[in-house]
Amino acid sequence: MSHLVDLTARLGTLEFKNPLLAASGTYGYAQEYHHLVNLDHWGGLVTKSVTLHQRDGNPPPRLVETEYGLLNSIGLANVGVHRFIEEKLPFLKTVDTTVIVNVAGFNLTEYVEIVSLLDKEDGIDAYEINVSCPNVDDGCIIGSDATLVHELISELRKITDRPLILKLTPNVTDIGVIAKAAERAGINGFSLINTIYGMAVNLEDKKPMLKRVIGGYSGPAIKPIALAKLWEVRQVSSLPVIGIGGISNAHDVLEFLVVGASAVQVGTASMRDPNIVDTILQELIDYASSRNIARLADLIGTLQVSESVLI
Repeated sequence: MSHLVDLTARLGTLEFKNPLLAASGTYGYAQEYHHLVNLDHWGGLVTKSVTLHQRDGNPPPRLVETEYGLLNSIGLANVGVHRFIEEKLPFLKTVDTTVIVNVAGFNLTEYVEIVSLLDKEDGIDAYEINVSCPNVDDGCIIGSDATLVHELISELRKITDRPLILKLTPNVTDIGVIAKAAERAGINGFSLINTIYGMAVNLEDKKPMLKRVIGGYSGPAIKPIALAKLWEVRQVSSLPVIGIGGISNAHDVLEFLVVGASAVQVGTASMRDPNIVDTILQELIDYASSRNIARLADLIGTLQVSESVLI
């Protein structure tokens, strides 16, 4: 895709060819999509969560489409770290883009063991530490406790030099407190937000539409929440942030950049259109070109607000 606009995005030492990343959980391990889209066009790929052991996930029904988004209760179904290394990582090494492995555990020991195993392998550029899954028992305990977050990131920082990105949950009283605890422990950046709690009801039989009743809600409806949480984190931390939540076009991407995101992840929208990356990239190029913007990164953090505004 030829263009004159510099689309490069950076998150600390990480460099992306453009700010569009495929979000964890919606693009599998990328290999599932290679016959539908040129994966090289993504600025980065964030893998499906990898746990220590293989997981079948939650019982169905575990996916429900609503008027303005998607409810899921997948439950971290994945092949486990050993099969990921043997079966999934070889393909990811062939893709010409940045690869971020999403890591999920149920206690500190599991996180440490997973990252220790992955850190022996080539082809991984960074880790996204998932402490905020709302679809498993105790999935948000670590992510909602600043002390536990600090302890976890401190331990992971000891065993890897690769960038650590903390995926923050919006289901907390003060997201800034969690972010600051992670920053003190040596985190390199944040991704936010993970899904918010939601549910849907079948009026015919008066039963919940998800087997587990409550799941994680994503899609266009959560974009205003995601932007607000991004703003909150930017008020307390200067570390780079990857924005997530309801992004489906260039306008959405630009909003996140202006509020302060260095890059974004596209999730639910890519399930509807796996090739959405090309559409959004062209829209970004057209926008920048029409306004003589040479570097898309120049838009980051340009939100104009009154100095008297208080959070």
